[in-house]
Amino acid sequence: ESELKNFCSRNILIILGFSCIIAVIALIAVGLTQNKPLPENVKYGIVLDAGSSHTSLYIYKWPAEKENDTGVVHQVTECKLKGPGISGYAQKLSEIDTYLTACMVRATQVVPKSRHQETPVYLGATAGMRLLRIENEQLADKVLAVVARSLSNYHFDFQGARIITGQEEGAYGWITINYLLGKFTQKPSWLNLRPNEDTALETYGALDLGGASTQITFVPQDKNIESPSNALHFRLYGRDYSVYTHSFLCYGKDQALRQKLAKDIQDTNGTLRDPCFHPGYETVMNVSDLYSSPCTKKYERTLPFDQFQIQGTGNYQQCQKSILQLFNFSHCPYSHCSFNGIFLPSLHGDFGAFSAYYYVMEFLNFTSEETPSPEKMTDTMEKFCSQPWEELKTYFGDVKEKYLSEYCFSGTYILSLLLNGYRFTTDSWKNIHFMGKIQSSNVGWTLGYMLNLTNMIPAEQPLSAPLTHSTYVFLMVLFSLILVAVVIIGVFIFHKPSYFWKDTV
Repeated sequence: ESELKNFCSRNILIILGFSCIIAVIALIAVGLTQNKPLPENVKYGIVLDAGSSHTSLYIYKWPAEKENDTGVVHQVTECKLKGPGISGYAQKLSEIDTYLTACMVRATQVVPKSRHQETPVYLGATAGMRLLRIENEQLADKVLAVVARSLSNYHFDFQGARIITGQEEGAYGWITINYLLGKFTQKPSWLNLRPNEDTALETYGALDLGGASTQITFVPQDKNIESPSNALHFRLYGRDYSVYTHSFLCYGKDQALRQKLAKDIQDTNGTLRDPCFHPGYETVMNVSDLYSSPCTKKYERTLPFDQFQIQGTGNYQQCQKSILQLFNFSHCPYSHCSFNGIFLPSLHGDFGAFSAYYYVMEFLNFTSEETPSPEKMTDTMEKFCSQPWEELKTYFGDVKEKYLSEYCFSGTYILSLLLNGYRFTTDSWKNIHFMGKIQSSNVGWTLGYMLNLTNMIPAEQPLSAPLTHSTYVFLMVLFSLILVAVVIIGVFIFHKPSYFWKDTV
């Protein structure tokens, strides 16, 4: 009877062991074959950046099931509209339809037709339209109304055309750069599904330079921002951010050049020998065109000529001296200022410099390596500005003359703005990174704008961080193999107990 019991027990254990192994194999098979990611359910968004000098259309794409994850939205394509910024159409409203057509048609081709009606379209106008609104508010409203009517003709979900403030432009640029760099949330591991708030990554500051305005935005070490109008507060993914931002209207590179010319032309007889243009460069400009911007009104004078001639002399040091006269450093009502009496906290951390910062520096070959020192950049600029115009045209024959002629001024202006205006030092200069794209997405305010309007960034950290498909399968296989090993060892112990312990006498 004892032997029969042992025989039955042994066979039952063997049957159970085999059943367990078969169940584990089935579990692994189901995990591998059935728990595949769902077919991609993709959403799209379109943002038009209506800048002062041009308009660009950006199309973004993201998996719908990961709407509140970070770093999942990416740029599909960019389309640059032919022509000036929309403020340039204030006197030719009938041409706006044609202006928008090519890129909007491109958008209808890129976004699948089945997604058109649910794809939001936003147009944000920046400093060019802010200036037009200062000059003629009714005309600015007309431009936006015509733009809105035109964009409404397409079968997308048009969400409106509006002029964004300089503060918004700075804030959305800061959100874009940190979203693309993954600075808002740390990628969890399965040993630490909820990263400690103290270990969160430090954000980048954002330096944006356009044609009509420039923005500086960053999280200062001292959260006490002395000027309340420069303070923004965000709660993103469970963390609070106190952000400093300021937008300098009229200090984009195009309007800064106009200011400089309007200032310098006062002391001439109609011929301006300008150190910010190359030797041998000549052009004629209408005084009325120079004074047509609100940025040059403070320099407006009655002059004895209607046109003036610019003759380049190509001298970096003199050019910088002329540019620095645009900044007022004499008055500061706060503990620290940038220029024109504007509060600026002590600079902190790394900065991404984009838009015109990047385009100018890329042309001057300052983006192909680690950011060169200010001294090295100054040496390069001195040589570049002194190059004869005819020689430069021959060497850069494929570059549009207007752009080519202004790189000496733009490069000198950028160095002056960063070093003198924003107080970057030789030590902090190495923290500036000139950026055009991050992971195939253009750096600028447009992505941050769309993320905000579509509520893509939650205030709180998600309650749980789901495992990826590959991690899930790996853990399933690992734990199943451990279970099999335990069963096999159990069977072995049952059959050969003497291998593990001896009978005591």
